[in-house]
Amino acid sequence: MKKILLLSDTHSHIDENMLKYCRQADEVWHAGDIGNEDITNKIKEVSRLRAVYGNIDGAELRTEFPLDNIFIIEKVKVWITHIGGYPNRYEPRIREEIQNISPKLFISGHSHILKVQFDKKNNLLHMNPGAAGIYGFHKTRTMLRFEIDGYEIKNLEVIELKK
Repeated sequence: MKKILLLSDTHSHIDENMLKYCRQADEVWHAGDIGNEDITNKIKEVSRLRAVYGNIDGAELRTEFPLDNIFIIEKVKVWITHIGGYPNRYEPRIREEIQNISPKLFISGHSHILKVQFDKKNNLLHMNPGAAGIYGFHKTRTMLRFEIDGYEIKNLEVIELKK
């Protein structure tokens, strides 16, 4: 079993409250728009990090992290990307590849809108953790915490942070 903390759109902001949740996770997944390497360095000090770069991320982050991070954890195939869309409204490149990749869990960021939705057509769970940073139109900063145990994705929690 793995305890996962999922966040996105930090836009160069991380604080001690966020790091407290990072310390509690076996792995932290960042769905892009990290902002700078200071963010990823701080997360790596307290937990294992998997990340993708987002549209605001510069050359250093694009060199370290991929556009798409596809992996298997426990027995769940995961695909993380920054700009992905939602079930029935995926970005064109995602729509073209999603059936070939066949993830059980598809994660994207970018919108700053927290959303967890099951995609019946592609038989997958879609997650967008919203935005954990202080930059953007969102009124509440959010992250998601959950567990992966074998084939199960369970104990999903929304973490709300003060803006």
